[in-house]
Amino acid sequence: MLSSLPTTLRLVLAAFLWTKASDNSATPPSNAIRFQLRHAHAVAHGSRSVFADVPPSFLSDYYEIPTQNIQTHRPPSAAAYADARLMGMRHAQSPIVAWDAVDVTGPDVRKRATLLQLAKMTSNSYYGEPGHKSWYPLDGWNASLPFGWEPDADGFRGHVFVSTDNNTVVISVKGTSAPWIAGGEGPTKKKDKINDNLLFSCCCARVGPTWYTVCDCYSGGDKCDLGCLERALVDDSLFYQIGTNLYNDVAYMYPNANIWMTGASFPLSFFVSYDIARHSLGGSLAALLGATFGVPVVAFETPGEKMAATRLHLPSPPTTHHITHVYHTGDPIPMGTCTGVASACALAGFALESRCHLGQRILYDTHGIQFIIEKVLNEDWEGEGGEVPEVDVQVDCVDCFNWQYGDFK
Repeated sequence: MLSSLPTTLRLVLAAFLWTKASDNSATPPSNAIRFQLRHAHAVAHGSRSVFADVPPSFLSDYYEIPTQNIQTHRPPSAAAYADARLMGMRHAQSPIVAWDAVDVTGPDVRKRATLLQLAKMTSNSYYGEPGHKSWYPLDGWNASLPFGWEPDADGFRGHVFVSTDNNTVVISVKGTSAPWIAGGEGPTKKKDKINDNLLFSCCCARVGPTWYTVCDCYSGGDKCDLGCLERALVDDSLFYQIGTNLYNDVAYMYPNANIWMTGASFPLSFFVSYDIARHSLGGSLAALLGATFGVPVVAFETPGEKMAATRLHLPSPPTTHHITHVYHTGDPIPMGTCTGVASACALAGFALESRCHLGQRILYDTHGIQFIIEKVLNEDWEGEGGEVPEVDVQVDCVDCFNWQYGDFK
């Protein structure tokens, strides 16, 4: 089944998650939560979230994710958070927010089984139904009936998984679809690219003199008008605002549930047969929403979203350790090295120039395709001292250091 996945996703799953013994056959830990796929979500008529329930036959299928207790920080109310953002936008101030420390049950990112299941969930958000040839089956999955968003829907979409006791919900967000991927690229590619180039570029996707920028904030030389850039990011049609609407809708549907977010940003890659896979957006959006609502997040292979969080004026909680990024050093997009007019990203029309992430990260040290094939795909990470690499945080990370930001227009 791995052979039906995009090449880079196969590498990610193998590098991060594969064991010599099948995870599906292992006995789940006593603290695992059992989930079912309940809904597909999409956007209709601008920014309104719509949901499709899965057929009843799917509700007998489930899988389990190990958990751990974690602490997050949340604002006292949605109104207080909105006021803090507004103050930042209007007065360029960093307001003091009376954050509430909250202990919640979250995914145990120290376990390979956790990352494997969440990677499957977010991979499947690219496809509208389990019958798709690239759908990655979960434990005991029944792929006999279609469900989900309309195939021509062109916006933010993914799936909603719910625990069997309705106490925990996982929202999975689809990442970018590149325009020439066969089977599953979908009609979202145009809006995906606009959001990518707004959120993750230094200045409106100004990569070179021949580039068409996505907003009119470039001010010549290495200068970018910051006010213009920030205004471009708060349009209601952009995916961040749509994501906040989605979260609120799911919270309304499951008012007593603990909500998690997951998303993947499967990278542009010329590693094998010049295969170009899905990339960017999904995991970064999940992280931005996790920072907004103080909910656990696991994101795979994402470009850095810390710069976008600053430009969106998201108030900074005391910590963002409830957000975990999983990626490897051989991927230029989360590493922030897929830049310049001759880069693979630029050749595909994407300006993915950010590298700084919120929260913590699980970083796999790989050094190109030969290492991945000969070592990562064939060896267990147990020999490295644990099921997954040690969690760390980025230190002294700076995005777009060669640009000047100010009031130039």
